Amino acid sequence: MKVFYFSWIREYIGVPQEDLIIRSVTVRGLIDELTEKGPRYKEAFKDTEIIRIAVDQILIEDLDFKIDKAKEVAFFPPMTGG
Repeated sequence: MKVFYFSWIREYIGVPQEDLIIRSVTVRGLIDELTEKGPRYKEAFKDTEIIRIAVDQILIEDLDFKIDKAKEVAFFPPMTGG
């Protein structure tokens, strides 16, 4: 699975994307799995309430959304406009 990180999430983690073999079947499980990778990931995902998530380029809000058939997951902060 491709996992993409944008903006300050990317800055915390240190890479824009990763190709991962995951064991998780939900977004919540993926976040838990990622935070096990170390302190950079824990810091990036410390407040999941403000992180926006897209699964296969569709915005989702439910952390229990199934990702077992997904090709990509993207994490990004809330958007602001001007």
